[in-house]
Amino acid sequence: MNDFLCPKCREHIRVGDNIIFKVKNSRKQSGILLLSSQIGNYTSIKHPSFEIRNGEYLEFFCPLCNAPLMSDIHKNLARLILNDEKGKNTDVYFSQIVGEQSTFETDGESVHVAGADAGKYTYFKIGEQFKKYF
Repeated sequence: MNDFLCPKCREHIRVGDNIIFKVKNSRKQSGILLLSSQIGNYTSIKHPSFEIRNGEYLEFFCPLCNAPLMSDIHKNLARLILNDEKGKNTDVYFSQIVGEQSTFETDGESVHVAGADAGKYTYFKIGEQFKKYF
């Protein structure tokens, strides 16, 4: 089974079928958000009292070390490390916009794209750090 790690502390943040995050909404309220660990599955779980709105930007943080997970590729994308069954690590980028379905998994040589809204980040494939691979 795949594990997900914080890029900063490299601790495991997947429990069962969910990845656990601390998030802040645009009103600076904090909450816990669980996202499916299956790439391309955009189901989430949160406490009913934590309000998020479709289209809202959420700040994602590691629940263990509190490091921000914003990627250096785009401010709307967060980054995690996926450690597969064989021990291989890849980077996973996903949208921090509520309701936006965009996920990218890359090993530096290729990019696997998932989600109906991934086209908003088509430059991802040709970003400076990836140009040498395409």
